[in-house]
Amino acid sequence: MQHILITGGAGFIGSTLGDQLIAEGHQVTAIDNFDPFYDESIKRNNIAGLLEHPNFQFLEVDICNMEMLIAHLKDDYDVIVHIAAKAGVHASIQNPIGCQQANVMGTQHMLEIAKIKKIPQFVFASSSSVYGVNPDVPWVESDQNMMPISPYASSKLSCELLGHVYTNLYGIRFIALRFFTVYGPRQRPDLAIYKFAKMILNKQPVPMYGDGSTRRDYTYIGDILKGVRAAIDYKKTDYEIINLGNFQTVSLMEMINTLEDVFETKAIINQLPMQPGDVPQTYADISKAKRLLGYEPNTTFREGIVKFREWMLTTKINKV
Repeated sequence: MQHILITGGAGFIGSTLGDQLIAEGHQVTAIDNFDPFYDESIKRNNIAGLLEHPNFQFLEVDICNMEMLIAHLKDDYDVIVHIAAKAGVHASIQNPIGCQQANVMGTQHMLEIAKIKKIPQFVFASSSSVYGVNPDVPWVESDQNMMPISPYASSKLSCELLGHVYTNLYGIRFIALRFFTVYGPRQRPDLAIYKFAKMILNKQPVPMYGDGSTRRDYTYIGDILKGVRAAIDYKKTDYEIINLGNFQTVSLMEMINTLEDVFETKAIINQLPMQPGDVPQTYADISKAKRLLGYEPNTTFREGIVKFREWMLTTKINKV
C-alpha cells in the first residue's frame, strides 16, 4: 500500500483517480480549493463516496498558499499526483495572471512540499496545449518546436521546466504527462462534449467555431488513468515527458454527429468564427507511453460517448 497525495482531488480526473487508488487498497489524501470556475457542488458530488472510506482523507487547501500546505500536509507520502490547476485555454486568456499564479506558483509550491517532505515521485498533469500550432503531427515529446498560444499552455510548459530543475537539484523523479482532450464521466461542464450534449438535449443552438474541420485527439478517462497509474509506479528514469492520447483524431463535426447519434437528438448548429487560443488540431504520438508505461488506450470515441451518456443521464447532479 502506498500513500498518494492528489492535488485537484475533487475534480474530474483527480476524483476518478482517487476512486481507482482506493479500490486498489492504497491510502489517498486529496486536496482541492473548490475554485469557482464551475459549480462547487459538482466537485463535492465527485468525492461523496470517497469521504466514507477510512483510507481516504480530504483537505480543503489552496496550492497557492504555502503556509496552508505546510500546516495541513502532516503525513508521509510516497507519491504526489499534481493535477490541480486553473484550467481552460479561454479562461486563461481572460485571466492570465491568475493562471500563472495557480499553475506555475502552485506547482512550485507542490515541488517544495516534495523537497521538504522527501517525497521521491512527482507525477504532473501537463497538457497537449503546450504544442500549440506546431504543424508537425503526430506530436512527439522530443520535438523542440513548442508554439503555445495561450497563457494556460505556456504555464504548463513552464511547469515542465520547473520539474526538470527539481529533478536535477533535489533528486525528485518528475513525470510530466501531456493529456490530450480527456473526456468521460465527471467531465467538467465547461468542456465541449458535456456542454454540447446538454445543448443538444435542450434543443439549444450548439456553437461550432470554424467550419467543423478542427480535430482533437480525444482520450477516454479510463485510458488516461492507465497511463497515470503506470506513471505512479514508474522508476526507470528520473525525468520524463510523456504524451497520453489516443493516437487518432476526431473532427469537431464528427464529434457533434456522434453526440447526435448517441443521444438520438439532432443538433441545431450555430456556426461562429474561430476563437483566439484554439489550435487547428491535436494529435499524439504515444509510442513513448507504450514503451515506458505499457500504455494501450482501447476505448473508441463512440464507446466513450456511450459511457458518458449513461453517466450524464443517471447522475442527479447533472441538470439536463
